[in-house]
Amino acid sequence: MSALLARLLPNTAPWRDSRDFRLTWTSGTVTMLGSIFTMTAIPLQIAHLTSSPLAVGAVGAVELVPAVLFGLYGGVLADRADRRTVALVTEVALAALSALLLANALLGTPAVWPLYAAAGVAAALQGIQQPSLDAMIPRLVPHEQLVAAGALLSLRGSIATVAAPAAAGLLIAGAGVPAAFLVDLATFLVSIALLARVRPVPSERDAESPQLGEFVEGARYAARRPDLVGTYLADLAATVFALPTALFPFLAQELDAVWALGLLYSSAAVGSLLAAATGGWTERVHRHGRLVLLSVALVGAATATAAVAPGLWAVLLCLTVAGAAHWIGDTFRSAIWNQSIPDELRGRAAGLEMLIGSAGPALGDLRAGGLAARQGILAALRTGGLLCLGSAAVLPAAFPALWRYDQRAHGREPSPAESTP
Repeated sequence: MSALLARLLPNTAPWRDSRDFRLTWTSGTVTMLGSIFTMTAIPLQIAHLTSSPLAVGAVGAVELVPAVLFGLYGGVLADRADRRTVALVTEVALAALSALLLANALLGTPAVWPLYAAAGVAAALQGIQQPSLDAMIPRLVPHEQLVAAGALLSLRGSIATVAAPAAAGLLIAGAGVPAAFLVDLATFLVSIALLARVRPVPSERDAESPQLGEFVEGARYAARRPDLVGTYLADLAATVFALPTALFPFLAQELDAVWALGLLYSSAAVGSLLAAATGGWTERVHRHGRLVLLSVALVGAATATAAVAPGLWAVLLCLTVAGAAHWIGDTFRSAIWNQSIPDELRGRAAGLEMLIGSAGPALGDLRAGGLAARQGILAALRTGGLLCLGSAAVLPAAFPALWRYDQRAHGREPSPAESTP
């Protein structure tokens, strides 16, 4: 039994061996915990002030354009500037944004437009920050520990999204929305202090002023690799079609369980946490592409089943399974990206990955909110799941290179020239 448990538990070697990975991991955990308080508070405020599913879903549309524009620049910046510095400066700016949200919430009647403005500005700042954070990781841990590092980063996100939504719901119910923004601000201050202790991670390229046109080089590299393109489309299929968070305030009403809103938000994270806590097996899998594609199928099936599940607890179980499947897909996508993309392109590749990661949920919220407004909450949930499942059937045939991907062929980073099929 102890041997089996050891094989299932995640490998903590990156956390033990690398001081800077440990600081970055902890900083990100603290930031995520606080940010989820804000992510819970904003849709609740909009739902309360507008009573419109479409208005809640529109938050994703507001985030999309800044995420695209600034994510492009953030990827280029990560290949030119010190990645730690970029992460630290944007973290300070995000803390200031939380302070402004707190000020708006303390008004007698909070205005709606600052909520959308804050969502857009936060998306822009995260677009600049995330490529640098992602591109730092292969510089902080050895190549052979990248899968383990990716699993630990996923575990971090799972811990935050399990603990924070329910806590945020209870805090908002007891102390009001301003308390959620205050918690977010406090966690940013802690995160800033931790990031400041990370050693610089300078670019290996000449320190010229970054030009947005340089992103094209990274995009061309990705386009020459159908296995990478397949991972991006798999991510989009799972998030555009089967990540229905915009529906949760209204799904809770549909289920006559408004008290369970926090559980709906955290259910997918519970699945992710369970998968991450038993994710030691991921280091023994070599066909990473197959796990990416199979995870999309499982996400779609679980989401579609949630639409016909008999009652709250069955819905929560389906969403938990979907969360576990999302974790599997995220872990193996991250492994493919980190193992096979050269460092001189990693910032721009991370920018592209961040764009996909931002665009998917944003488009998914808009799709789910618009469809729910026309056909109802459960129809939007069911249709999204079936579309995701259908995508999982098409992707292996469209991108056989992803289905065949074997991490044993990527013991070292290929050059851009070597990446051409």
